Amino acid sequence: MNKITMIGTGHGFVHELYNTCFVVNDKFLVDAGGGADIVKNLKLAGIKLTDIHDVFISHTHTDHLLGLFWLLKILTGMYKDGIYTGKFNIYCNDEVAVAIKDIYKHLYPDVYVDLIGIYVNIVVVDDGDELAINNQKYKFVDLKASKNKLYGFETTFDNGKTLVFLGDETLNTKLYDLIKNKDYVMHEAFCLDADKEIFKPYEKKHSTVKYTCENLKGLNIKNLILYHTEDTHSNDKDILYKKEARKYFDNNVIVPKDLDVIEIN
Repeated sequence: MNKITMIGTGHGFVHELYNTCFVVNDKFLVDAGGGADIVKNLKLAGIKLTDIHDVFISHTHTDHLLGLFWLLKILTGMYKDGIYTGKFNIYCNDEVAVAIKDIYKHLYPDVYVDLIGIYVNIVVVDDGDELAINNQKYKFVDLKASKNKLYGFETTFDNGKTLVFLGDETLNTKLYDLIKNKDYVMHEAFCLDADKEIFKPYEKKHSTVKYTCENLKGLNIKNLILYHTEDTHSNDKDILYKKEARKYFDNNVIVPKDLDVIEIN
């Protein structure tokens, strides 16, 4: 079964949710959130750390990058004890690569730093690069963000279904052709339109549910996945976000919670 497991769905200011990150088919981690809860949530999701050998980090913001260092702390101990074997590949743009290399050397004892230099493989990707990860091809895309360099990707599963991951900023209109006619598109939705004066998404280069759905309506997206949300509606977010979405978007809308599994079919 092809699936996405949402390890976290919240934006960078949440406390009740974990920051947005997910795993494709139990093996490919996309972003890492901002804290140690990534290790706990992976365990709760039934995903084994020993099965993860590939991770993509979209950009350098704390709520996407810092969880990586908690993960490396655990994995390096496991590698030292012979529990974790093989390479750990980190795919990212050049800005993220510089940040990772600069930060990890300050966090761990020398023996861990030395081991990270042995088993961790940082792969810098450029716009348009295509790589096979777990027997599935991913094409990495510069999302032309207005802040830090932000990358996403597009991929096709073995059942022919397409997925595009768009990072956490409102999609640049110049890239609309990227998501036309796709089966699954992942786009951030910071909050409900009614809450925009509280969360002020636009000044942070984010979107409301209404804004996202209005602007993507005519692109024939079969399933729109909304994530990177606030957490004040964590108990009824699915109902409220879908109610707003249905006013502006005709096709299926998915509003996942932390640890939800989205089947790609």
